Amino acid sequence: MTSPVIFWFRQDLRLSDQAGLSAAQKTKVPILPLYILDDEIAGNWKMGAASRWWLHHSLKRHSEGLEKCGTQLILRRGPSIDVLLELIESTQAQGLYFSRGYQPHEVELEKKLSEILQEKGVECKRFSSALLFEPEAIYNGSGERYKVFTPFWKACLRQEALPQPLPKIKRLRGYKGHIDSDPLESWGLLPTKPDWSGGMTETWTPGEKGAHQRLNDFVENRMAEYGVNRDRPDTDGTSQLSPYLHFGEISPRQCWHAVKAYLAKEQRESCNGAEKFLSELGWREFSYHLLFEWPDFPEKAFRPEFSDFPWDKKEQDLIAWQKGQTGYPIVDAGMRQLWHIGWMHNRVRMIVGSFLIKDLLISWQDGERWFWDTLVDADLASNSAGWQWIAGSGADAAPYFRIFNPVRQSEKFDPDGDYIRTWVPELQNLEAKYIHAPWEAPTAILQKANVELGMTYPKPIVDHSLARNKALEIFQSLKK
Repeated sequence: MTSPVIFWFRQDLRLSDQAGLSAAQKTKVPILPLYILDDEIAGNWKMGAASRWWLHHSLKRHSEGLEKCGTQLILRRGPSIDVLLELIESTQAQGLYFSRGYQPHEVELEKKLSEILQEKGVECKRFSSALLFEPEAIYNGSGERYKVFTPFWKACLRQEALPQPLPKIKRLRGYKGHIDSDPLESWGLLPTKPDWSGGMTETWTPGEKGAHQRLNDFVENRMAEYGVNRDRPDTDGTSQLSPYLHFGEISPRQCWHAVKAYLAKEQRESCNGAEKFLSELGWREFSYHLLFEWPDFPEKAFRPEFSDFPWDKKEQDLIAWQKGQTGYPIVDAGMRQLWHIGWMHNRVRMIVGSFLIKDLLISWQDGERWFWDTLVDADLASNSAGWQWIAGSGADAAPYFRIFNPVRQSEKFDPDGDYIRTWVPELQNLEAKYIHAPWEAPTAILQKANVELGMTYPKPIVDHSLARNKALEIFQSLKK
C-alpha cells in the first residue's frame, strides 16, 4: 500500500483556494485528510462555546465535501503532535502538509513539529492560507513592525498584485488503509442542556458553500453602500463574513478578488464601499501582524501605562452587561443580539465595549473573555486588537478620551430605534424620541408603552456623565 501524505486541516476548512491541499494533490500519492481537536495546546484560549457550535457544523459540511472528492476526513482528539506522530508512524506517511497559523501556540507547535519531522526524515511543508500578506513581508522603513494601521495598509497595497485564488478541488486520491476516526458527535461541541443555539441555527449556514453565498450576496447587493450602511445596526449593511474567514471556509484572497471582479464588471476602478470593505480586511491583517509580533497581546496592555489601571471588580455590573440589563437600550440590544445569534454588529461592539471599560470601569480583558465564549467569529487576533483599541491601550488605539456616549450613538446610528426594538422587545412600543433614553420619558409616555422602569426594564446602572468624568480623571492620571 502506497504511503500517504497527511494533510492537516486547521482553520482552513475549505477545498477552494487551498494551497496546501493542492500541493499535496500534485504529489500523486494518496492523501489522508485530518482534523485534530486539541483543547490543551491553546492554553487559556480554548475554543469558546459559540465557536464550538460553529466548528461542529463546519466539520460536518467539510466532511461531506471531502466524501464527494473520494476521501474521508479523519477526526482525532488530543495533543496535536502526539496525534500526528502516531498517524505518521502507523501509515508510514511520506509527508505532512498544513496551512500555517499565527497564534503564539501555533507558532511554537509548528517549530517543534518541523524539528521532529526533520529528524525522522519526513517531509514537512506549510503553506499560506489565512492572510493576504505574510508577517515577514510587511515592515516599515526601519525594519520594524508597523504600530499604526494606515501606513501598514499602504505598505500592504504596495506589494505585488495578489494572485488569483486556486480553483476548487473536485477529486482526491484518498488513502485506502483503515484509520480510526472519532465520531463528530462524540466531541460534544453542541450545547444540549440547555440548547441555546436556536438563534444561531436560524441565522448562519456554516461551511464553504454558506461562505460563498454570503460573499456573493454582499458583493452584489450591499457592498456599494457599505461605506454608508456599515455603521447602521438597524440595516443589513455588513458582510457578516467574519466567522467564515475565521474558520477558513473562505480565504481573504477570495474576498479580495470577488470585490475586484465586481468593480471590473461595473467598469469602475473603485467605489467607497469596496475600498472600505477591503480596508476592513486590512484591519484583520493588521491584527494578525500585531499578534504575531507581540504574542502576549491578548493578555497584556500594549501600552505599558495601562498595566496598572485601577479596574472596578463589581461582579453585578459585569453580569448586568453580559445579560443586556444595563438600562441603556443600545448596549442591551447588542448584548442580547450577541447571546442569541453569536454575533454583534461592529458599531455596537464598540459601544458596548466602551460602556464596559469606561462607564463601568471593568477591564477590557473581562470583555474580551466574554466575547471569546459567545462569538461565532471569536478570533484571537481580531478580538484582542478590538478590545485594546476600545480601551485605548493597544496599537493605533482610540485615544483614551474617546468615550462613546451610548445615547448619542444610539440616536445617530439607530435613529428610529428599530435595532433596539428587535432585541429589547420590552421597549418596542416606546416612541423613537424616548427609546434611546427611556428614563427621560414622561410617566404617561412610559405607561402608554407598558414600560415600568425598574420592573419591566431596568433603570440605568450608572450615570454616563458621572462615569465619563471619573474615567477621564483616571486616564489623565495614567498619562501623567
